[in-house]
Amino acid sequence: MSAPHNPYVGAYPELPERAGVWHEIARYVQRDLPQVRTLVELGAGYCDFSKAFPAQRKIAFDLNPEMKRFAGPDVDLRIDDAVELSGIEAGSVDLVFASNFLEHLPPDRIEALLRRVNEVLSERGRLALLQPNHRLCADHYFDDPTHCTALDDASMAELLRGCGLRVVRVVPGLLPFSMKSRLPKWPLLVRLYLHSPVRPLAAQMYLLAERG
Repeated sequence: MSAPHNPYVGAYPELPERAGVWHEIARYVQRDLPQVRTLVELGAGYCDFSKAFPAQRKIAFDLNPEMKRFAGPDVDLRIDDAVELSGIEAGSVDLVFASNFLEHLPPDRIEALLRRVNEVLSERGRLALLQPNHRLCADHYFDDPTHCTALDDASMAELLRGCGLRVVRVVPGLLPFSMKSRLPKWPLLVRLYLHSPVRPLAAQMYLLAERG
């Protein structure tokens, strides 16, 4: 069976500085879940988060078969629809992570995915989301033609609860809208930015939820 068509192929380039930024993002998320046996990343792209995050088992989903060569030896990249989470057993995942993914899905698919995530999370498992906050970047949110659902920190939290997940933390603005921003991308400066009470140009939200 051939992989589904990926409308996002070629939507963003491989950036050399990406690895250092994702290392610091992984450190930030690790504060919320320091011990992870099984990680699942949705819409993984270059698998930057999976490669940076310490987990015993790493599974990633993406529709682009070209990403296979970027996944790395310790990431099980599956070229499949992330919404279905095919092959993932109920209660088997400690961390589900997605970055800039849900806004590409229509509302019914987002709800189906979140309900499926609630099924696969372990008792201590958590869902971590990074994505544009429409409330903070409305003028640019739909510059990407593949964005089809407007989500902000309030609506996203409500959606999580409606799908049976318990919201643990909401950070309305954690990162700039895009890695193409002019903010410095040196790892130390990224770390300082993430932990600063003031984050210029921050338009991506961070939400953490756990199984309800």
